[in-house]
Amino acid sequence: MIFRFFLLLIGFGLAVTGGISIIAYLNYVTAGYTFIYYLKFIGLRVEFHLFLIGIIMIIVSIYTPFSKR
Repeated sequence: MIFRFFLLLIGFGLAVTGGISIIAYLNYVTAGYTFIYYLKFIGLRVEFHLFLIGIIMIIVSIYTPFSKR
């Protein structure tokens, strides 16, 4: 149970870090770049991968069944 809570907190931290960076990079769209270029740029950034890993960790920690010992 503690491990799952720890996994949830780590996943939440990664998702927040990546999400804030993704939102901050939206300034490229207002600077004149196209939205397609923004999506390609975000897809290559480490922050986007941290965001995805964080979301996956949150989903795994919430939806995996409990082990009864």
